[in-house]
Amino acid sequence: MEKVRVLFLCGRNTARSQMGEAFLRHMGGDMFDVWSAGLEPGDGVLQIVKDVMSEVGIDMSMHYSKSAMELLDKGLEFDIVVTVCDAAVAGRCPDYPGVSRKLHWPFPDPAALKGSHEEVLNGARKIRDMIRDAVGELIKEVVEEGGFSGR
Repeated sequence: MEKVRVLFLCGRNTARSQMGEAFLRHMGGDMFDVWSAGLEPGDGVLQIVKDVMSEVGIDMSMHYSKSAMELLDKGLEFDIVVTVCDAAVAGRCPDYPGVSRKLHWPFPDPAALKGSHEEVLNGARKIRDMIRDAVGELIKEVVEEGGFSGR
């Protein structure tokens, strides 16, 4: 079976899209070729994201922010693009051309969390868990479809 090519896309590629990529790589095995990118990539993965992902056994030390334009320039094509912008900025969520299936998962932005360190950590954990659950559902759908023949 040919791998399903998935791109997680957001504005800065510092948190939500990175978690989506990491979870799909971790949970999806060899069924998927997974990427993440941002419209205007930030300065790397947020430390709070690295911390909460480490809690569930996923090392993100090698992850870095990537540009969606760079992926386009390289001619990379995807079967599924998942945008992860929250509802407040959904209208400004980036798009990627030539995709068979587009999904939108409006998760809150961990970078916008406020409060004490513990409150921010707990908020990031909730977002992490929502993303993990959504990725699990995506895997289930692809398995039930027997792969993805969108190309």
